[in-house]
Amino acid sequence: MNNLNVLLRNSPKFKTKIRSNKGIKIIVIHYTGMQSEVDALNRLTDIKSKVSCHYLINEKGQIISIIPDNYTAWHAGKSRWGKLSSLNKYSIGIELVNPGHNFGYKKFRKKQISALIQLIKKLIKKYNINKKNIVGHSDIAPLRKKDPGEKFPWKILAKSNIGIWHNLKQKKLMKNRKKKILKKEKLIFFKFLNKIGFQTRFNIKKSKYQKKLIEAFQRRFRPRLISGIIDKECFFIAKNISL
Repeated sequence: MNNLNVLLRNSPKFKTKIRSNKGIKIIVIHYTGMQSEVDALNRLTDIKSKVSCHYLINEKGQIISIIPDNYTAWHAGKSRWGKLSSLNKYSIGIELVNPGHNFGYKKFRKKQISALIQLIKKLIKKYNINKKNIVGHSDIAPLRKKDPGEKFPWKILAKSNIGIWHNLKQKKLMKNRKKKILKKEKLIFFKFLNKIGFQTRFNIKKSKYQKKLIEAFQRRFRPRLISGIIDKECFFIAKNISL
């Protein structure tokens, strides 16, 4: 990719049908969730594994191309965002080397995030991707996934016009943290989430899915407190972003 130092480590695991540039609409950010970069690369390129991605960014900020953009990788699984489902066919998957919640989850390195921002800017320009469609794995699959997690700096990306973020003052938010909302506000909150892109209907027990959905929202937009409970702070953030 022009002006980016991209290493090649091709994976044999992708659908061989070429997709058009117009068919690429979403970028999904993941963490590897494995103990080392070597383990992650081996898994992503192992023919027996059922997981692949388009790019991997290691802790030094090196970008490694696993599968060409115009082929479908297996990174999103059962997923939905906005009106689209089964997002593998519409998306580019980017993995960041990080052990994740099961192996000592840690902050992402500055070099990693800098490389990610450069890469995504190129992809946005090339495929005309709406910034609302820069998402995390947990956004599109809240029942199954937590990555890239609460330590991922979405606010920093938003300053580079990548992804979405609210413009509310921290002082106002803190005043409303843990404040209860009304029943009717809870219904409105889920309408806000639907407008943002989250899937708000699911064919399992409603309370279980809604808790996971709230946690996914909080992990993305209110990472300092992931409670699975809607409070006034969450309500105002969701309202601000959905406008």
